[in-house]
Amino acid sequence: MAPYCIRKYQESDRQRVLDLFSQGMVEHASITFRHILKLPQTLVFLLGMTLTLFLVSGSWFLALVAVLSLLAALRFLAKYPWTEYVAHTLHTDMSDITKTYLSGPGSCFWVTESEGQVVGTVGALPVEEPTLQKKQLELLHLSVSLEHRGQGIAKALVRTVLQFARDQGYSEVVLSTSMLQYSAIALYQSMGFQKTGQNSKSWVLIAVAILQFTYQLPSAQVSQAP
Repeated sequence: MAPYCIRKYQESDRQRVLDLFSQGMVEHASITFRHILKLPQTLVFLLGMTLTLFLVSGSWFLALVAVLSLLAALRFLAKYPWTEYVAHTLHTDMSDITKTYLSGPGSCFWVTESEGQVVGTVGALPVEEPTLQKKQLELLHLSVSLEHRGQGIAKALVRTVLQFARDQGYSEVVLSTSMLQYSAIALYQSMGFQKTGQNSKSWVLIAVAILQFTYQLPSAQVSQAP
């Protein structure tokens, strides 16, 4: 395992950070595709379409070609939520990472560097309207390159955000992730994040549950104790 270090983002990191973020998001398309195929309505639709085309054309070959075309369309559709999210993010908070994350004391953006290359990222921004008057920090854009996973880099980046939150006097660290990001969910729960909410986001024919997690910092827990 090659050694790595976590440091603050620099403008020279920009292209690598954007590439890493985009690649990490598009990876979820295959998981989304499998999720779509497991939906009962998808199976019923594909089976019904196959039988209908066979009855109309009398050819299993034409029915098979049509179904394969539909599967290709569904695979393309599975990419849509992630490419849309990437496009939105590149035009909002990540359009100018230095301005968004490094212009004030309450926010930051870090990268993991290994052998001279950026292999991981994470950002943190204050929540504009924290609930219950608590000072909340939002963890954003946790990503690790595929070839550097399993080395504890993601966990180290999350710990960096948690320590930053403590140092800045935040009460909670919050984040959102989709139900399809299984490894991320397992990581957050193993580090003490608790699921605190859920809502659904729809793209065309796809509906995906978005989960909210919260990590209550020890100082906040102590202050709330009777």
